Amino acid sequence: MSQIEDLQGRIAAALDRIGQGVDRMGDGAAAGGGAAPGALEAVQQELEDERIANEQLQERVKKLQIRRQRLEEELQSARDTIAESIAKFDGDLQGLRDANEKLREINARLREANEAGVGDAELINRGMEAEIEGLRATRAADRAEAEIIYTDLNEAVENVRLSRQAEE
Repeated sequence: MSQIEDLQGRIAAALDRIGQGVDRMGDGAAAGGGAAPGALEAVQQELEDERIANEQLQERVKKLQIRRQRLEEELQSARDTIAESIAKFDGDLQGLRDANEKLREINARLREANEAGVGDAELINRGMEAEIEGLRATRAADRAEAEIIYTDLNEAVENVRLSRQAEE
């Protein structure tokens, strides 16, 4: 991007120098300096061609800057979406870890109760509740993971669509 701006500045400076030279040649021809009229017209045509090229470069730079800004905004939006998805996924995974820890504790108590020959209905109920909670947490973690994948796929499809539009 800076190379284009450097070139643009150099072209503008060259155009100014050419314009000044043309003015001097015109003043010299008017004063009888005898500059060839064909040479003056050729220099003026070159000057006009350079001005047109400069305007085209300036327009191209503007378009590239707009495109770069749009891509940066889309990238930031994608980053924000991914960060939200990851935070949700991390919360779901923490819930899964907590549920699994509770399930391990209750299962250890159930084993102890069975070894002692005492079947405790409350422990069995708590074990089932912990297992159900673990299944829910697993389901939430799976859903969050699927949402992350879905977001990544949508972003990839959108990038392909944008690149095809840019090529056209």
